[in-house]
Amino acid sequence: MAPGPIVVTGADGFVGSALVAQLVATGRPFIAAVRRHPAGAAAKPRHSAVGDLAAASDAALDALVASAAAIVHLAGRAHVLNDAAPDPDALYRAANVVATERLAAAAVRAGVPRFIFASTVKVHGEATAPGRPFRADDPFAPHDAYARSKLEAERALAAIAAGTSLDTIVLRLPLVYGPRVKGNFATLLDAVAREALLPFGGVANRRDFLYVGNLVHAIGALVDAPETLGGAWLLADGEAVATPELVRRLAAALGVAPRVPKVPLSLLTLAAAATGRGALLRRTVSSLEVDASPLVQRVGPLPFTLDQGLAATSAWWRLHHAI
Repeated sequence: MAPGPIVVTGADGFVGSALVAQLVATGRPFIAAVRRHPAGAAAKPRHSAVGDLAAASDAALDALVASAAAIVHLAGRAHVLNDAAPDPDALYRAANVVATERLAAAAVRAGVPRFIFASTVKVHGEATAPGRPFRADDPFAPHDAYARSKLEAERALAAIAAGTSLDTIVLRLPLVYGPRVKGNFATLLDAVAREALLPFGGVANRRDFLYVGNLVHAIGALVDAPETLGGAWLLADGEAVATPELVRRLAAALGVAPRVPKVPLSLLTLAAAATGRGALLRRTVSSLEVDASPLVQRVGPLPFTLDQGLAATSAWWRLHHAI
């Protein structure tokens, strides 16, 4: 790896904080880029408040990435289920496309050798056919504003890097979980911990997930890779599971009883439609598998199994939530 710090954007987020913790633990130089420092608290060491990356000045971005060995771009607007914003496309485009364009342009000006961008497997679609996981060369079929913005950002990054020495690596990720997880996975954790009735026992889908520890490991390996790896790569824990099996494994990790009775999908669909949860149900019962083997062959075996990731996530949950 070239000398210099690793610049991590979105460093105070779920994935970013895990990556920064790993960099601290291994003694790697880094600059943690955040939107703002915590109110009423001293700035953390090696943390830089840069505001909105889409609106920051060129000078501020140039100063952020000067002498960087690599940029790991994690900042952005995450997927929002049932987004009620008047113009979600505009919000996603500013946070995910414009910010990436401007950061990549600064990287080119500074001669940064490597740029790692966190995208989503959903650029390929919302679901996979049985036995046919998504691959990096599959056609694009984004279904929502979030996935469209990530695809546009990928294309903008490639265009800016074309003809330069910047090695751009795109990681198309499934749902990432681990300590500090939010969103749908946190909602599922809470429901399983409360021994809530989850009527998915008859669902026979297959879904891949990614433990944040495996993602951090892969990012570290990509930062240090001696060869050029430009292009898009998919990553997952390597064990796809059905939704009821995921519930059972989470229940075992939490030390509670799983409650996953079999309910006909037709009844679930009617109930979801009546409560405005149709999109959530479709994600719950559909399959979404990814072929991570090309990247694993490059970076080596991932250090954590699905069960180990679920155990670490559940331990964090028990520590911070009453069951």
